[in-house]
Amino acid sequence: MKIIIVENELYLAQSIASKLNEAGYETEIYSSIKETMNTNADIYLLSTNLPGQNTSPLITKFKDKIIILMVNYINNDTVGEPLRLGAKDYIVKPFMLEDLMRKIEHLKEYQALRKQTSLYQEYMQNLLKDIESNFDIKEITTPLVIETNYQRLIDKIVFEHVETTNTLLTFIPLGDKNWKEKIEQSSSASLLYITEVHVLKKTDRETLLEMLKNYDFILCSTSNLESDFNTITLNTDSKLYDQNEILTIDDYVKFIVNSFQYRFPDTELSKKLGISRKSLWEKRKKYGLFKKK
Repeated sequence: MKIIIVENELYLAQSIASKLNEAGYETEIYSSIKETMNTNADIYLLSTNLPGQNTSPLITKFKDKIIILMVNYINNDTVGEPLRLGAKDYIVKPFMLEDLMRKIEHLKEYQALRKQTSLYQEYMQNLLKDIESNFDIKEITTPLVIETNYQRLIDKIVFEHVETTNTLLTFIPLGDKNWKEKIEQSSSASLLYITEVHVLKKTDRETLLEMLKNYDFILCSTSNLESDFNTITLNTDSKLYDQNEILTIDDYVKFIVNSFQYRFPDTELSKKLGISRKSLWEKRKKYGLFKKK
């Protein structure tokens, strides 16, 4: 990982570089904002005391990187405005090099977590993008039990809900043998999303419902679940094929027709399904699977 030090106090810059080199970082030292604009590094240690030089262009250009300000004193020009432009943190001179190292390690971890979270969000959005839902997430009031014939539908609704409300979410699949501990150790500020109720024995279901009286949650059940909590039912005819799920023949035919009817003509679609074109037409009529013009 490369760190660029932008500092006109040469002794300080060399001291910082020496410490960072010992820790395994590659370093470069610059005293000119103009020269630094043509660099590429993971982290920038930027002095705000560079006579006659404006640090704003550098911060704006590299705002997606880790920028730590090295300041002589704190005011809007040295800290407030640079942080608004995209700098991540600051440290006041004189400082202990150990304190600077701790800030660097902390911000590295924070940056990695942000990238990881962004990756998971993109993955989930792509995974759930083809699931159709007309449910208004504004109607969600927790705690809530949702009975459904398709868990992925509820996955989509829950993730849209927490994104819209900026809510912290804790996912607890009851197939995990440590589900009780996960519930007990969850943050009081977190919304619990609980799935796989069907794997629990009756006594464990009763234990779960008793425990949840003290928590905010959305519990997804693919079967009827008797409880004292507010319960709604959300089903769909547009289930997507899941390799962990055994579909009925009719559900499979509906899935294939819905997914591929605009890609293949009916002659080829019926052939791939192993049924006659007349049979395909009858199934279209039975399930309302007609092409939209």
